[in-house]
Amino acid sequence: MSEMSTAAQAFRHIGLGVSVFGSARIPRGHPFYDLGLEVGARIAQLGLPVIAGGGPGLMEATNRGAFEAGGRSVGLNIRLPREKRDNPYQTDSLHFEYFNSRKASFFMHSLAYVVLPGGFGTLDEVFEAITLVQTLKQPPAPIILVGVEFWSGLMGWVRDQLLTHGMVSPYDLDLILMTDDLDEVMRLVQEAAQIEPNREPALPE
Repeated sequence: MSEMSTAAQAFRHIGLGVSVFGSARIPRGHPFYDLGLEVGARIAQLGLPVIAGGGPGLMEATNRGAFEAGGRSVGLNIRLPREKRDNPYQTDSLHFEYFNSRKASFFMHSLAYVVLPGGFGTLDEVFEAITLVQTLKQPPAPIILVGVEFWSGLMGWVRDQLLTHGMVSPYDLDLILMTDDLDEVMRLVQEAAQIEPNREPALPE
């Protein structure tokens, strides 16, 4: 609770932003890293804070893109075996010991979620975002998977297994957009910012 309270105090000055999730293991020079740079820069150019995990890989790329574009670049940092240092591209750095308070801080302060390719941690984050919006524990927000080739297998499994067996509804799938079109991503992010410009950050109910 102390970590979430500290984050809430910081975000009173930062405002709601766009959370970007993605792998910590992608090196500089990889096409996914370049994608993260562009996503971070374009969100910053909309005048919105970028919120990322603060570590290496696509977290660094997103923070770096926003930072170098002159935007607000927020890192929610946590020490892990593969994430021993904060990336240097943060205008605002928050530090967490616990995953649950770190994830809650993403969801408390986001008006949209942009999901780049990633592993188990990224899957954990995106499915929690979907669940919170699906169950109305968080306000409606775009949840956008960037990279059709990367994400299509997962979404195919969701349709073939979860939807076929009645474990999710067709409406639930409408909560998720999968695309390669960054113009579309930015349009949805901008629309979300216009719909709820004055929403106060809040803990999930």
